[in-house]
Amino acid sequence: MPARFVYWINASVDGFVETEAGEHDGPDGPAWVRIDETLHREFNRRARAMTLSVEGRVVRDLMDPFWPDARTDPSLPAFMREYGEIWTEQPKVLVSRTRTAADHDTRVIGRDGDAIGELARIRAGSEGDVGVGGPSIATQLLDAGLLDELMVFTHPAVLGRGRPLFDPPASGVRPPLVLDLLEQQRWDTGVTMHRYDIRR
Repeated sequence: MPARFVYWINASVDGFVETEAGEHDGPDGPAWVRIDETLHREFNRRARAMTLSVEGRVVRDLMDPFWPDARTDPSLPAFMREYGEIWTEQPKVLVSRTRTAADHDTRVIGRDGDAIGELARIRAGSEGDVGVGGPSIATQLLDAGLLDELMVFTHPAVLGRGRPLFDPPASGVRPPLVLDLLEQQRWDTGVTMHRYDIRR
């Protein structure tokens, strides 16, 4: 059975993932995102269960060098140091047209312009859940029919503007995305998680 591409992301109630580029820089992120220790430990648990992760350059720049450095930063709480270990040790695929190499068990693809074809081959030749980070890669996988799950951590905020879960389709038209609920959770901060299977 091939691997499953799982797009997991924090979003607002009205479906935006950021109001402006770069607002997720740093460990805390924007004020509308409520990540306490309990939720972060859930992130850790789910990240540890992933076979590998797929990231674009923007997401990669958010993660590295912060999380590798976090592993040994005594000023950070244990759950953040733990996530640093998980992210650094997990196999990763970086999709980039400009990067040729990256540290921390990372394979770089995309310089030849066939990133989606290569991701399709990775999916066919792998097993388990593959975490997909960022709307750019997730949108391309969705439009190629390769995205299997959507896992949205919805934070109690209405942003009114910004970047949506998925970018507009290159063709200008995308049929409705029909989902089947697989799992849901809630936390005391008001954050909820809904995990969906993307119906073909």
